[in-house]
Parts: sequence; C-alpha cells; structure tokens
Amino acid sequence: MKILGISGTITGSKTLVVIKKVMEEIKKHTPEAEVDILDLKQYNVQFCDGRPPSDYTGDTSKVIELLSSADSYVFGTPIFQGSFTGAFKNLIDLVPPSEFKNKVMGFVATGGNHQHYLVIENQLKPIAGYLNAYVSPSFVFAHSSHFNIQNEIVDSELLSQIDVFSRQMAIMNEKLHFTK
Repeated sequence: MKILGISGTITGSKTLVVIKKVMEEIKKHTPEAEVDILDLKQYNVQFCDGRPPSDYTGDTSKVIELLSSADSYVFGTPIFQGSFTGAFKNLIDLVPPSEFKNKVMGFVATGGNHQHYLVIENQLKPIAGYLNAYVSPSFVFAHSSHFNIQNEIVDSELLSQIDVFSRQMAIMNEKLHFTK
C-alpha cells in the first residue's frame, strides 16, 4: 500500500513541516506501508488545460503518475484568502477523478486565522466526496502560533491532533484496502 503526503503549495514551509510529521506518524502506525511525500515546490507542474493526462510531459507527467499510483492521500494546503491554493486545485484537475475513487483521503491545512480550519470542512471534504474517495473523519489544522521561530511544531494539542489523525488514516487504510 502506498500512502502519499502532498504539500499542495509552491510557497511557504509550514504545510510541508506538518505533512512530514503526519507521514512520520502514519508510518509508525502502518509500518508495512510505503510512505512518500510530494512537495509541489520541487516540481514545475504545468497548468491543467483539459488535455488527456498522457499528453503531459516532464514534471507534470511525474506528478500525475505519483498521484495515480498511490492508494491513499494526505493532502496539505495553506489557506490563503479563505481558500486552498490554486496549485492544489491544479493538481487535482490534472488527475482523472476515477484515479481517486475508493481511495482514502485526509486533509491538513495551515493558516494564520483560527477560522481557516473551516476550509477543510466546507471546501476540501466536498471535493473528496465528488471524487468518490473515503475521507478521514478528522483532519489536522495548524495555526502559525503552533510553530516556533525555526518552523518546528511546538504545540502539544497539534501534536495530539496529528496522532489521532494518523491513527485514523492507518485504520482506514487497513480496513478499506486489500493487501497487494
């Protein structure tokens, strides 16, 4: 089973910090799983223009393959202007919806406003529903105050939230996927 953590932004660093911590915890709870991280900053992804996925080349083709080959996802995004990033939306648009069907999805968001967690409930979870994915009942939301000046997670409640979320993702992956 392949679980892919995605930092769906090309700016900032807090989202990637949280994704790395979540994936580390998921690996602890699911040691047999292959855990990987996709950091969009490391790829030059083309804008989705409606052509078939097989027509994309370079980094865009690599990213489409990474997403298509995963069995489960932890999508992370910072919240800007009350919504997720355009880079994250573009990523979802590049992959045919059928690739996400019956796969497990969980969400991580970072923001500077404590109400930004609502984006997960009101925008991200409905996308997962449209894609016919199984959605983790909990999520991780990290506020900028949860980090120290070195961008390390220092908030014990956030670490507890990450633990609960990673356990749920591990259980869902175990129960909803057949061993390959």
